[in-house]
Amino acid sequence: MKYAALGLLLFFFTQSARAQESLSKDVDYAYLDKLIAICKANYPKIKMYQAHIDAAETGVKKAKLSYFDIFNFSYLYNPKRNQDPTAVSVQFPFTYQFGFFVNIGAILQKPAMVKQAKSELASAEFDKQSFDLNLEAEVKKRYFTLVQKKAVYRVRSNASLDVESMLDNVKKRFEMGQETLEKYNQVLIMQTDHAQNLLNSESEVLVAKSSLEELLGQKLEDIK
Repeated sequence: MKYAALGLLLFFFTQSARAQESLSKDVDYAYLDKLIAICKANYPKIKMYQAHIDAAETGVKKAKLSYFDIFNFSYLYNPKRNQDPTAVSVQFPFTYQFGFFVNIGAILQKPAMVKQAKSELASAEFDKQSFDLNLEAEVKKRYFTLVQKKAVYRVRSNASLDVESMLDNVKKRFEMGQETLEKYNQVLIMQTDHAQNLLNSESEVLVAKSSLEELLGQKLEDIK
């Protein structure tokens, strides 16, 4: 029994080491970059932050154009100048008078308004950059989690097949009277535990896949 237990422990340690060695090989960084690009194209909050930037850019343009509000132009037209010489100076040879006015107070206010609009634009851009970085990190995290869960499932699937083979062997030996009932029951319990663990791993793979697809806005099967 001691040797059998030691053999099983060594078997599972070897399987775990193989999983750690092969995990990095399962990561496809080109595919990961594609997932990040798809997420940034589809995720609703990305569009919301871009809308904030667009609105802030419009605000900067409006603030700059408002400089023209400083200047006012006016004219006076008097078609009856000859009949009413007091309306417009009789020395003015035309029937039109023009005026050009500058609002000094507005001149002092406009630079501050433009600066504020630019600050709001910069703030909107920084918010989007921060969200982009967080979203990219989250996509990577969920992708790596999915890769990990698949690796664990693969290891447990292989281990389950080995236990199934062990159970068949012990069962035959037990039927031939070459193995004890206690050993047969131990292997049977082990096989049940492995089957349960395999189901749990399969469920974890599906949950990890669904979690990643939540960010992508589409099924992984549709992404080549």
